[in-house]
Amino acid sequence: YHVAVIGEILWDLIDGSARLGGAPLNFAVHSMRLGHVSTLISALGRDELGSRARLAIESYGLNTRFVQTTARFSTGTATVDFSPNGRKSFRIPRPAGFDALHLSDDEVRGVAAGMPRWLYYGTLFMRTPQGMQTLRRLISALPKAKKFYDINLRPESYTPELVLDLLGLADVVKLNEPEMECVADLAGLPIRTMEAFCRAGAARFGWSAACVTLGARGCAVWDGEDYAESQGYEVEVADTVGAGDGFAAALLHGLAQGWRPGEIGAFANRVGALIASRPGAIPDWDLNEVCGALP
Repeated sequence: YHVAVIGEILWDLIDGSARLGGAPLNFAVHSMRLGHVSTLISALGRDELGSRARLAIESYGLNTRFVQTTARFSTGTATVDFSPNGRKSFRIPRPAGFDALHLSDDEVRGVAAGMPRWLYYGTLFMRTPQGMQTLRRLISALPKAKKFYDINLRPESYTPELVLDLLGLADVVKLNEPEMECVADLAGLPIRTMEAFCRAGAARFGWSAACVTLGARGCAVWDGEDYAESQGYEVEVADTVGAGDGFAAALLHGLAQGWRPGEIGAFANRVGALIASRPGAIPDWDLNEVCGALP
């Protein structure tokens, strides 16, 4: 399938090293490794980090036609800090290079010409009015594309109104346990069980599928009819940055293939675990390494 991916490209600054990332970029690369065509839509600064990012993105095999360059802002960065309990915190200066993205009508038509079956977005990039406007233009231009919202809430990068808007635009929603609690609070949804949350969210917002990730404990997947919880895989964790984005790509893959929720969850858990077992948000891996989880 062809997946259009809109959002941030940024460098994760971890313990003095810079690693290329940003959930949309990570997702686009992992989707491509699962056999899909990924069109990444973003912007970089006209600086050294931007040049390095573009070379790296091309080396992954991604088309950079819709990755713009701007002199207005520096290429995006996220300083990642780990607390003693392993929780990540992010500091992301704004405005950043990706905030300068502006698609012409010709470029929107260019994206649409590829006839993407899916449109992926998160929350961070949509924090500016221009980001939200660009998303709405793409949604209008891609009426047949299913909209996949990977919530990825970051401190100071969202408002309740924005999250509710984005939930209402989505066909498929992926979120972790703290994000589920946040959304339940914002939207008045039940969380007595994860299945109750998914069904109530679908009734309220029109989702066709939803997934709650539970870290090492696995995940819960609801596909519009059936619901299943899948156990996580035990691995020695190198770092968890990017693992959720690989999981999201595998979730979309399973939904696109029409697999059952238990099969989707098992497969996505294995992809996420494999990425977490290797350093960096986009470590080398291929489908053969996860074939043991295929249904």
